[in-house]
Amino acid sequence: MRADEDTGRAELVLAGIIGRCSGYLAAVGAVAAGIVLLWVAAFAGSVAGGVAVGGSAYLALAVVSPAPVFVGVGAIASQLAPTRRVALELGGAVAGLALLLRVIADTSNGAGWLRWLTPLGWAEELRPFTGAMPLVLLLPVVVSVVLLVVAARMYLARDIGSGLLAARDTAPPRLRLLSSPTQQALRAERASLLVWLASVGVFAAVVGVISDSISSAGISKQLDQTLSKLGSGSVLTPKGYMGFSFLFFVLVVSLFVCSQIAAARHEQAEQRLETLLALPVARRRWLGGRLALAVGAAAAISLSAGLLAWAGARSQGVSVSLGAMLGAGANCLPVAVLFLGLAALAYAAVPREAAGVAYGLVAVAFLWQLFGALLGAPKWLVEVTPFAHVGLVPAQPFDAAGAAVMIALGAPCAVGAIWLFERRDLSAE
Repeated sequence: MRADEDTGRAELVLAGIIGRCSGYLAAVGAVAAGIVLLWVAAFAGSVAGGVAVGGSAYLALAVVSPAPVFVGVGAIASQLAPTRRVALELGGAVAGLALLLRVIADTSNGAGWLRWLTPLGWAEELRPFTGAMPLVLLLPVVVSVVLLVVAARMYLARDIGSGLLAARDTAPPRLRLLSSPTQQALRAERASLLVWLASVGVFAAVVGVISDSISSAGISKQLDQTLSKLGSGSVLTPKGYMGFSFLFFVLVVSLFVCSQIAAARHEQAEQRLETLLALPVARRRWLGGRLALAVGAAAAISLSAGLLAWAGARSQGVSVSLGAMLGAGANCLPVAVLFLGLAALAYAAVPREAAGVAYGLVAVAFLWQLFGALLGAPKWLVEVTPFAHVGLVPAQPFDAAGAAVMIALGAPCAVGAIWLFERRDLSAE
């Protein structure tokens, strides 16, 4: 919603015979259709796996039930924020808080009541196959309807192109971080970087704090044995649990570098890049700087996650070295470098599809590592994904060979992306 206003598409649509109310309902309807497709996919996958039709339908419903609530959150954020970037940060912060509450509720004694404060907890309380509670569905239905109605009223009452939160368009000029393309990118992305850094850091600290009590959190031995197939050993030990958790930090950092390529694509789509390159700025310098910034920010996020996880664990008396946890953080970087190179190559070749390609590659690779290992696929097939070549420190030793190979693959992809970007037209889609 906010992106349509930032790019001017909303004004063009509303200049015709389509009113604001119709446009809003159309946007919500399109997202609703996407949620229905997700339900169909989850339902079909469960049936194909041998689950009964009724149980599959209810399980798929539980899986997608948080989605309408976050549609409402995104709609509200689109009315409050003056720009697409701020709207994404507001919505992402709410989603991160919801996930954090769910993790605390599921892994800490006496905190189960926190599930009722998050849509992700409501999905769990639907209890597919373990005493279904369909009345819980009223919570996401009512909350999503309220959020969407409030967002609609806000949308109808404000000017197109502005947000209810004040923009800083008329603030006095500040010229810091404008002396180079890389510094300008840092200035443009610094709020987003701080949100990523804080969100991942808080989550890492929580992982460290609860690592000592995870054995009493109700995890069965059967589930422990299943999760150990991912290579972290028993999750009932503090080191095993932190190693298992850092597999998801590897995923998060990989998604972060993809978001940086999406931001570069957005800068081109809004025609800010043409203005920048009209100055004595080389294309290779611009894209190379963006990639260097992405790597530096990914390193900061990864190492801060390791540091804060160590601090959280030590606060509970868990014996784990700082070096081991910094190694767990550094473990995130080789996979991130590989996906950054692939995403940059996609941006240079097919800019419009670059974000979808990047996020899709990460999602497919991670899901294959997760479900391929859990379902007992042949080892050589599981190891196709780069996530399979990550030593889950501190439960496992650092996989230096795998890290070297991933960096050796990602770096040439980045160089190739810069070479290709210099030779294509900016308007090429």
